[in-house]
Amino acid sequence: MRVILVSPRGFCAGVNMAIDTLDRAIQRFGTPIYVYHEIVHNKWVVDRFRSLGVVFVNSIEDVPLGARLVFSAHGVSPTIRRLAAQRRLKTIDATCPLVTKVHREAIRFAEQGYTIILIGHAGHDEVVGTLGEAPEAIKLVGSVDEADVVEVADPERVAYLTQTTLSVADANLIVERLQRRFPKLVGPTRADICYATQNRQDAVRQWAAHADVVLVVGSQNSSNSQRLAELARATGRPAYLIDGPEDIDPTWFQGQETVLITAGASAPELLVQQCAKLLEHRYQARVEEVKVCEEEMRFALPREVRE
Repeated sequence: MRVILVSPRGFCAGVNMAIDTLDRAIQRFGTPIYVYHEIVHNKWVVDRFRSLGVVFVNSIEDVPLGARLVFSAHGVSPTIRRLAAQRRLKTIDATCPLVTKVHREAIRFAEQGYTIILIGHAGHDEVVGTLGEAPEAIKLVGSVDEADVVEVADPERVAYLTQTTLSVADANLIVERLQRRFPKLVGPTRADICYATQNRQDAVRQWAAHADVVLVVGSQNSSNSQRLAELARATGRPAYLIDGPEDIDPTWFQGQETVLITAGASAPELLVQQCAKLLEHRYQARVEEVKVCEEEMRFALPREVRE
């Protein structure tokens, strides 16, 4: 067996920032510390923090008055911030700056009188937060079919934004359809889909053709991990989204395959290496690294946890 570890893979700058923020908050303030939703969408990461005394909540009312609360990497709506202030919570904002960018764009377009079409997945934490910035102005669209029927107040003043973790190709199809319906459609000055999502998709797109099987390390509720698996399947390769080595099924292999391994932006490198080691041990696999591009993006930590 040949195992190709393709990069970029795994943690992006926003995930690194959010995880470092929570680690430092634990060191500085102790536990319990509360987090609104999962800090990032990865089971292993969330379970590790739970073991350290972090409490993840889906309602502000579940946080005791005056407690310390971290906002996750996916961002929150103004309503959540207001409720946190009313409960006198000591908040630390670990929102990815690229998500914050989308929030600011939503506010700007709404103030300019546009109907905003947000391309994204209903119920995703990031989408819920963005919708909350201008609920009266935003329409959520998740597919080309929905783009065909979405109604707007003024077809001459329509803008679009996207969830940061979408499939680039799928999002482009929806934007193209919207442009046909609304020729004066405007969008963000820079693409909303984040650099890490695009880089990981590009790496899979380039290397899936060299593999017989693709393994994507990431959790089921991770949007960008799901998109990587979908992209690999679109090339005709069987692709499996796994949390870690314990999910690997021997029936997927005969032992002579080329296996491509990548990881979503919230999946730890430790799990990637464990998967490679398992295949190395079980099938005497030869493991090699391939790199499509370098990533140098870094985000500053919130002031509350800076040294």
